[in-house]
Amino acid sequence: MLNSATSGARRRATMLAVALLAALAVAGCGGSGETPEAAPSPSATADANPFTVRDPWVKAADKGMTAAFGTLVNSGDSDLTIVSVSTSVSPMEIHEMAMKDGKMVMQPKTGGLIVKAGGTHVLEPGGDHLMMMELSKPVRAGDELTFTLTFADGKTAEFTAVAKPFTGAEESYDPDSGMPMSPAPGMTMSPAP
Repeated sequence: MLNSATSGARRRATMLAVALLAALAVAGCGGSGETPEAAPSPSATADANPFTVRDPWVKAADKGMTAAFGTLVNSGDSDLTIVSVSTSVSPMEIHEMAMKDGKMVMQPKTGGLIVKAGGTHVLEPGGDHLMMMELSKPVRAGDELTFTLTFADGKTAEFTAVAKPFTGAEESYDPDSGMPMSPAPGMTMSPAP
């Protein structure tokens, strides 16, 4: 009987200690007048970095090559030049579409991508894009990929893009596919939702 009484007293003491600690924790969160150091809010981060990527996406692909798209936004007061891009899924290059010998061809963009001060630069199928070469694994619809852009001044910016199925322009980033490398007139340039 003594053991049962002792055990009950210990349980009550433990519950009382837990309740006391909980009350102290709640009181500690109250208004002591001091503000704990907080992580920057998304808007503070955006103010500190004038560069963002709006509506980024990647064309889903099982193998070979694919590309990343979106709108590059420079809210700063000086031009930004992107000289390289990287991701863990493949080596990358900055590409453009250009007329060569009467045909539209895809080629590396000399000098990088310039995003004018206070302006935007659209990356889209049939235009400038971030080319993913030799995929190390399939990029399936719904996958999220992180990209790192490197600027001419050595600074970097990361963004995450979601892979989406896209057949709108019937373009191909595989030069051996025999498909056109640019969109047909009047075709949509948006990925499937």
